[in-house]
Amino acid sequence: MSLHLYDTAARALREFSPQHEGRASLYVCGATVQAVPHVGHVRSGVDFDVLRRWLAHKGLDVALVRNVTDIDDKILTKAAEAGRPWWEWAATHEREFTAAFDALGCLPPSVEPRATGHVTEMIELIERLIAAGHAYPCDSGSGDVYFAVGTWPDYGSLSGQRVDEMEQGEAPSRGKRDPRDFTLWKAAKADEPSWPTPWGRGRPGWHLECSAMATHYLGPTFDIHGGGLDLVFPHHENERAQSNAAGDAFARYWMHNAWVTMSGSKMSKSLGNTLTIPAVLERVRAVELRYYLVAPHYRSTVEYSEGALAEASAAYRRIETFVRRVHERIGAVGTTAAPETMAAFTAAMDDDLGTPAALAVVHEQVRAGNTALDDGDRDAAVAAASAVREMTGVLGLDPMDPHWAAGADRTGGGDHARSALGALVGDLLVQRTAARRDKDFARADAIREQLTAAGVGIEDTSDGPIWTLKDDES
Repeated sequence: MSLHLYDTAARALREFSPQHEGRASLYVCGATVQAVPHVGHVRSGVDFDVLRRWLAHKGLDVALVRNVTDIDDKILTKAAEAGRPWWEWAATHEREFTAAFDALGCLPPSVEPRATGHVTEMIELIERLIAAGHAYPCDSGSGDVYFAVGTWPDYGSLSGQRVDEMEQGEAPSRGKRDPRDFTLWKAAKADEPSWPTPWGRGRPGWHLECSAMATHYLGPTFDIHGGGLDLVFPHHENERAQSNAAGDAFARYWMHNAWVTMSGSKMSKSLGNTLTIPAVLERVRAVELRYYLVAPHYRSTVEYSEGALAEASAAYRRIETFVRRVHERIGAVGTTAAPETMAAFTAAMDDDLGTPAALAVVHEQVRAGNTALDDGDRDAAVAAASAVREMTGVLGLDPMDPHWAAGADRTGGGDHARSALGALVGDLLVQRTAARRDKDFARADAIREQLTAAGVGIEDTSDGPIWTLKDDES
């Protein structure tokens, strides 16, 4: 296969060769459902949705597992602060994440397991590690169980960190034989959920959860493990170590998307610089937010700003306006491009999902198609629009996809109204373009004045007219 992906473990691009011909298996670390999702949270879901779509486009049957961490220190703390049961708090925010992923056009995963549903598999994994000499229960008999980092020589190879300089980020514990060891199982505390084990009641450690769920659904060896860059250490380092130490080959490729930042800092709740998905979708449509997240390379940091978001929205509208112009003036537009048209797009996507170069190809087709449309070359305009639909479909951005065309932005309260407004404005812009072509400038000016009076700004570009609400421009 000509697809090359950047493998964090190899620190290099590697040609992707699936374990099983015709199939690809992918595990993505999903949400820790502690609060309402923000833009930084959903970037990983969108980036790996693009990967999943591209693998499928290349003819592979893709199994995607995206987990839900529904038991965690942060969940317990926030639920207690709110005076709500931990399970209800987790379920409430799991629904928020599901709504956000759905609004942004992410295809549903093949399965979305919850950590609390796989405690049996976690206990079995701990037993295998203890039997192999790579884990131990706390000597005091408290019920804590730890992975013995010193017993695994390959520890640190994923993240590239020196073992003697590592810190697990866990609270100090007298039960550890080595401060570098990490927790597999946490002994029960008063008023916290717990499950029975051979070492006493308790609850799983975060790293243990993903190893158990990934191998339960995808087997001891699978193709790709994905997640955010912040998970490389300690989470993915620990997943890899405990899985390999238990005898599982685990992931063959490791992929990580970069952060969304604000003022140079990673977007996170602890820094107080978050932008929740419902709030952002009051300002832009979900498809425009998806474009904003897809346009940069997945390994490039996205510095969030309102200006950059507005530019992304305008860029997407250029694509959308062209496809709808062709559809309204000529008729239905297909989703199949000529092979020679797709060649540059395919080369970009096969080069580690090069979405910036891929979208450049899309915009080239938009410009060529608009020119053909204005010149009356119907065949060329339809061919360009079909190519645009195929390429944007791979990216989850096809303007004619029912998810977007029907105003299916499910999180932002203003999306249905914006979609209806877009249909009305689009019709008037088609009439205005026709009037200008026929040199009926009085009619064209009257339409522009009508839109301006309604609070709609018009910009004439080489890609055709683009509209914005005056509030969007402020």
